[in-house]
Amino acid sequence: MLSSIVSILAAATAVVAQSSTGNPAPRVANNPIGAQYVATLPLKADNPLVGSIQGSTAADGKGVKFDVSFAGLPETGGPFIYHIHAKPVPADGNCTGTGAHLDPYLRGEAPACDASKPETCQIGDLSGKHGNITDRSFAAAYTDLYLATLPSDPAFFGHLSFVVHLSNKTRIGCANFTMVAAGMYPSGSPVPSGVASSSGMIPYPSDAPLYNSTMSASSSATSAVNSPVSPTSAASSTPQASSNAVAKVASSAGVLLAAAAALVL
Repeated sequence: MLSSIVSILAAATAVVAQSSTGNPAPRVANNPIGAQYVATLPLKADNPLVGSIQGSTAADGKGVKFDVSFAGLPETGGPFIYHIHAKPVPADGNCTGTGAHLDPYLRGEAPACDASKPETCQIGDLSGKHGNITDRSFAAAYTDLYLATLPSDPAFFGHLSFVVHLSNKTRIGCANFTMVAAGMYPSGSPVPSGVASSSGMIPYPSDAPLYNSTMSASSSATSAVNSPVSPTSAASSTPQASSNAVAKVASSAGVLLAAAAALVL
């Protein structure tokens, strides 16, 4: 009897632990060709940190090619980490207002990202997937297959921000992404209503719906004039897209715990 109870409790614990890691991120394969977004750190007299992140649709529409460049990082406090966050920088420039990391599949921050399995990481954890910053200057170029330049995709980042942190997670710089080019749909792909150009491409509409949007994709990279965002806790930025899956997992754990209690009684 005791061994049965222990087995059920162990199974329930495993289910709950699994639920905390969310769902693996799907690869993004339908990004608009030519779409490009850039975020540039604002110049500040009291902060020598400068740099930018540019994200462009990969040549085949699969994922996003990032070009990252930073300089003026502190002499101490590294290795430095950087992520795409779930909200834009508010008008007052407070990096706390960007909320938690972009994480539409509810993976959570723990355990740490395993770069050999990028689909299991938070999609906004760029340094976790592609490497930390280990010097005062840094440049990198890579393709991330789990982020989107398609505004209707949960992995879209073009209306959000990035944040640079010390290794202890202190936020030392942040900037909003702004659209440089909307991009074009390849002919034959699902497209919104519109008129195809002579090239067979259809431009992405500027009024397309934004996932979890609090700011227009065309907003300034250094100010969020139209929609200030107050600082929030990490929990408040959790999107609803995957809540049903989590609820089902939690329900399964509850059933197992109830069964264990019945055996005890």
